[in-house]
Amino acid sequence: MHGRFRNAGETSNPLNHKETILNFKKYKTKNYVAKLPLFSQAVIAGDFIYVSGILGTKLDKMEIVRGGVCAETEEVLFHINNILGECNATLSDIVKFNVFLTDMDNLHDMSSAYLDIIVWSPPALTVTGVNELAMGASVEMDCIAYLKR
Repeated sequence: MHGRFRNAGETSNPLNHKETILNFKKYKTKNYVAKLPLFSQAVIAGDFIYVSGILGTKLDKMEIVRGGVCAETEEVLFHINNILGECNATLSDIVKFNVFLTDMDNLHDMSSAYLDIIVWSPPALTVTGVNELAMGASVEMDCIAYLKR
């Protein structure tokens, strides 16, 4: 780590996969393969859970699932569900989704797979077309969930 940032908010807890920093809890779930040190998969701040951008990777490998946007969307939502579960929440607690697509022509396929899983009153949603996503993914999602206390 660069010298001037060395202890900026650093904590370590070898007995647990959670870190508490100030009033935030950072989560790196055991059930999601992409455990990159660059970010936490979720951060709880107050009554909200902020889930980082998630790709449709295979659970046991750092590669995107095959089957196109529908399969990727299903896998992304599976991972988000696992991450929220570790934060004591579910998909139904999500209040806002952000979706990033590399091809807006795939909006219908993404929406179809999304609505097959998000069957209750859907949360707020923003879909953005992007030039490229990590690992050659076609879809990435992040979300905000309300943590019921």
